Amino acid sequence: MAANSTVHLARLLSLVPYLIRHPGARLGEVAQTFGVTEAELRRDLNLIFVCGLPGYYPDDLIEVDIADDDTITIRNADTISAPLRLTRDEALPLIVALRMLADLPGLIDREAVDSALAKLESAMQDAARDAPVAVDVETVPDPTVSAAVHEALQQRRRLHLSYYVPSRDEVTEREVDPLRVEVVDGRTYLEAWCWRADALRLFRLDRIAAAKVLDVPAEPPSDIAPRDLDAGLFQPGPGAVEVTLRLAPEARWVVEYYACDRIEAEPDGGLTVTLRTPDTRWVRRLALRLGQTGRILAPGDLAAQVRDDARAALEAYRTLSLDTPTDPN
Repeated sequence: MAANSTVHLARLLSLVPYLIRHPGARLGEVAQTFGVTEAELRRDLNLIFVCGLPGYYPDDLIEVDIADDDTITIRNADTISAPLRLTRDEALPLIVALRMLADLPGLIDREAVDSALAKLESAMQDAARDAPVAVDVETVPDPTVSAAVHEALQQRRRLHLSYYVPSRDEVTEREVDPLRVEVVDGRTYLEAWCWRADALRLFRLDRIAAAKVLDVPAEPPSDIAPRDLDAGLFQPGPGAVEVTLRLAPEARWVVEYYACDRIEAEPDGGLTVTLRTPDTRWVRRLALRLGQTGRILAPGDLAAQVRDDARAALEAYRTLSLDTPTDPN
């Protein structure tokens, strides 16, 4: 795991207890204490604003307020300030996640992961003898893909990838020179120079359908540098379109799957999110998939396109229904 993601996570975990202990702290002072800019601190506070207890209704979320004089007030975060006590159902998924992390290609601090895993397993030793507990694990990378990525990084070899692109709903074939592996928001990414795009790209490991190490040395351009992921996972170019979506509570999963620039909690438990993309076709498909649980607020022309898409789909459905012969029996 690269250092910048680790540092960012540590900062987020430390920020809430610090603000609870220092009510009324000013934005500049806190930024200086944590060694970040005020803009970076505001992004961290916006992220904390949509965190909280399971359920994620307004009363479950942490409240963060920045006054006109830049004083920060944090509320509804008492649970985080208390000592951590894990139930068996909470600890077992952590053990599963740590075991996955231990096998992650490019992991730097393996000793810290092994130590945390040993402590959790020791604490859960007695509970593990009880009845089995269902553990819900999200989609994880194919072990053969992880092994190929690890081998390519170790041997500095080029990789051939079969990669699924959800925005186009297609599998693409490409050759890449791997640079590093990053874990961001609980997902594993390969950062590599893509010869098909002739640019630096991030590839989610769980979207790599197949990976093959080639007998070709990895030779990415000498003047490229890994991107600063603290500035955001995805950084669209100047031609990207800014899209604002209003999500109902049952559509909150969107922010876990797509990178959003801004996320604002709404009183009904829903969200208003803003994202940027160079290609709005996938946003139109997403809006149709969401139906009544999602609505495009801006830009207006994109919202109009989605309405036209929905009308065309309904008309096609009506035509199909009329053309389908009925069963005389």
